[in-house]
Amino acid sequence: MRTKTFIAFVGPSLFLMLVFIAAPLVTVFWNSFHVTKPVYEFVDVETCTPGFPTQVCTTSRKQLPVLDEFGELVTKTDFVGLESYRNVLELERLWTVLGDWDWRAANNIKFWQALRFTLLFTLVTMPLVIGVGLMIALTVNTTLSAIRGPVIFVSLLPFIITPVIGALSIRWLFIGDGILTAAMEWYTGRDIAMFAQGWTIELMMYLYRVWHVAPFAFIVFYAGLQTVNQDAIEAAVIDGASRFQRLRFVVIPHLMPLIVFVTLIHLMDAYRVFEEIVGFSSQAHVISLQWLTYDFLQPDEAGTRAISRASASAMLTMVGIVVLLVLPLRRAWRDRRGTG
Repeated sequence: MRTKTFIAFVGPSLFLMLVFIAAPLVTVFWNSFHVTKPVYEFVDVETCTPGFPTQVCTTSRKQLPVLDEFGELVTKTDFVGLESYRNVLELERLWTVLGDWDWRAANNIKFWQALRFTLLFTLVTMPLVIGVGLMIALTVNTTLSAIRGPVIFVSLLPFIITPVIGALSIRWLFIGDGILTAAMEWYTGRDIAMFAQGWTIELMMYLYRVWHVAPFAFIVFYAGLQTVNQDAIEAAVIDGASRFQRLRFVVIPHLMPLIVFVTLIHLMDAYRVFEEIVGFSSQAHVISLQWLTYDFLQPDEAGTRAISRASASAMLTMVGIVVLLVLPLRRAWRDRRGTG
């Protein structure tokens, strides 16, 4: 392929990646080491009481933001180094809590509370998504051809639903006098409040994520099952291998590249969990790293945003994703070199 042709094909993609991925990433990295604050000045303000001729005027000194000629706030940017990261991590408070062996108190520190849930959410749902998706794929692969199309369509419905809408739907089933809550209360004869404690909310989030994402794993594994070497399956049957042995030694090794692929996608997506926090309104009990970044960007009473801390939180989230991806990427690289 000629150089000009290659550039014509790849150039637009590279340009868009630089504009929409590389440039924002560099900006976030820069903002994590700098703090932008409004410039304030002290102004003498005179206040007079009504009345004449007994009017009394007093002068007070107030601190007011400086405005430019267009009425916009004047700001200044200072380099703060790792200060924003320290404010997010709160390591001194963490060491104090751990020194007292008060593990529950560590959950009150926002970043570590968000990190705990994000890691559990990612690592607990990952094998469930892969297992449920593989089970559905194997089941659909063995069903009659006449009903296979409708079964695939029904299996994909949870994945088609918008994440926030799906989370809200599950929440409405369990909140207050929701249908499922009312059914459980009728069956147990006790009042049930699924949103009154954190662990029940987390459990519903896990179940929702598996229900929502497992169809993606199913369709990937189902496509892979169509390429399984039938001669190897027949040879295993002749050798007396059971169904489980055929699955373990023939089917799963064949699907292993797809399992690694689904693992990579799930790790990147689940570690950035945000929709479930919004849909389940779990901020009082459960937060994620992505939601923590969003919370830093909310304006305070003065209308300012903690952009530096939000940037530091975003960078820490990216570091976490990279760490989680190391093992699957190494496995994919070994498999690639083994087949190259």
